[in-house]
Amino acid sequence: MKTPPKNVTPPPARAPRLFRLLTAAVAIVIILALCLVFPRVLAFVELAARELRYFWWLILLVALSAYFFFFFGRKKD
Repeated sequence: MKTPPKNVTPPPARAPRLFRLLTAAVAIVIILALCLVFPRVLAFVELAARELRYFWWLILLVALSAYFFFFFGRKKD
């Protein structure tokens, strides 16, 4: 005879604040590791920071794409 399935309680959900913090920390570590592996990227970032008047359009494009990705990419319930 088969036994009935056990009542399995799902594990508690992770705290969203902790998950966001861990995600940001991992992203920062990955960026730092890439800058160490590819030093030319670090040189480009330094140049961009010094010459912001020439790279304002790049920052604007990144900010605009992040805005569209996070706010227009959400599904409406």
